[in-house]
Amino acid sequence: MRARSGIGVRLGALLLLAWASPAAPARAEVIERVAAIVNDQALLLSELRRRAAPFIEPALDGADTATEREKRLDQLYSRLLQQLVDEELVEQTAKKNHVGVEGAEIEAAIENVRQQNAMTEDKFWEAVRAQGYNEAQYRMDVRKQLLRLKVLNQRVRSRINITDQTVRDAYDDRVRNARRTQRFRAAHVYLPLPASASATEVARVMNEAIELRKQLTTATFDETTKRVGGGELGWLDQGDLPAVLEEALLGINEGEIGLPVRGPSGVHLFLVRERQSGATTMPEFDKVRAQLQRELLDKAMQRQEELFIKGLRRDAVIELKL
Repeated sequence: MRARSGIGVRLGALLLLAWASPAAPARAEVIERVAAIVNDQALLLSELRRRAAPFIEPALDGADTATEREKRLDQLYSRLLQQLVDEELVEQTAKKNHVGVEGAEIEAAIENVRQQNAMTEDKFWEAVRAQGYNEAQYRMDVRKQLLRLKVLNQRVRSRINITDQTVRDAYDDRVRNARRTQRFRAAHVYLPLPASASATEVARVMNEAIELRKQLTTATFDETTKRVGGGELGWLDQGDLPAVLEEALLGINEGEIGLPVRGPSGVHLFLVRERQSGATTMPEFDKVRAQLQRELLDKAMQRQEELFIKGLRRDAVIELKL
């Protein structure tokens, strides 16, 4: 069985994720059955349905046929069942290694989330209930996440060694990338297109832009923007525009007008007035050392978690019943 991607192991991210994607209470009318067996431990359909409840409506949004709805539901239930299997594997590993979570740890974690969101206790629990949790269910999910965090720290943390040289190398890479960044001072002629535009309408606007481009010069560009639409974009850094538009700008020489390019909301004709390499905007190493180290640790822990869960699955006897 293939392991799913792991969630991050930083406590705040874990708990905020749980709060943003809570589970809904099980319905009274659910007919119980076994959804999976993990090393002789049964996982029940009622728990899978409880986990899926908040995600069903978003998953079916835009599904126009019964076949498409069924396909999306199958994908949703399959993904969430894999999550339940992972959680059960972690639970079993925790028991084997005598790892547990105390009630005080759960309360401290919940209090940390409440303070991070600057909410009173009443407002916090009101928000939890609005998301489909009762207090017991929320505490149970927090416990699962804390347990996963403890097991991971015990089993994989020792495999990770983020040295000062590793952090320095990451910093140097970012500095080099920043120095390669291109900046553009650009303007554009803009022909809008609605998101729901038909293929015929898109073709019409593209043809109009092609005809405009044949007549357009740097001398007539500003007058055309006033007549058709568009204007000055000023200095742009890479990342300021959608990737498709940025790619078009990278291919236009300074002082030239590019070919029409369709963006998310219309068709553009770009004029690149100036181009320059951006100077590094990275702060000094000592000011970002701790942040970089945390980022590298999070990335390494995520990778180790994926390997750890994959190993648990490989060594387990797992039978999916759905």
